[in-house]
Amino acid sequence: MATSVRAQGHAVDDQAFRLQLERNAIWNRMVAVGDRLPDLPLLEVDLGAIHLSRLRQTGPVVLLFIRHANSPECGAALRLYRDSLAPGLAALDAHLVAVSPQAAEPLAAVKRRHDLDFFVASDGRHALIDAFNLGFSSPGAGPTLGTGRSVLPFAAVVVADRSGIVRFTDVRADWSTRTSPSRILQAVR
Repeated sequence: MATSVRAQGHAVDDQAFRLQLERNAIWNRMVAVGDRLPDLPLLEVDLGAIHLSRLRQTGPVVLLFIRHANSPECGAALRLYRDSLAPGLAALDAHLVAVSPQAAEPLAAVKRRHDLDFFVASDGRHALIDAFNLGFSSPGAGPTLGTGRSVLPFAAVVVADRSGIVRFTDVRADWSTRTSPSRILQAVR
């Protein structure tokens, strides 16, 4: 009897160890300092297609990954960054781009509701999210996103300089915590 309990204990420990390795592997594949910003188009809700390479020609690019327009945590982050980050970035000629896998129409509504004066863009095919390995499957997200896909990004901030080199990343599994605006501004400087 003691042997089978011990064997079960080892099986549980082995499974926990494998799960930990898989989790670590996910984090190790994500965007990192030194990576290049891919030249991918995003659909800005007011302007249409915008290209990251064109943005970075005129200043650093700060990418803020959000889930969708109805997320209370994302709404709070957008308001925080509108009030505490966007003015400082504008003074540094940097571009702030909120990126979501959601269709453009609901994102346009959130941009107006929160009176956002920075880019809000749809990555409906999650090309940028995939390029940075920031996405995870969320089976119930399809109807909310309105794109026929069910991939959400981790809460993330990515800063790239004018040459397209990533200079700062902060990726979080917990949407209720945010990267402080002062850390982002420091990375841009």
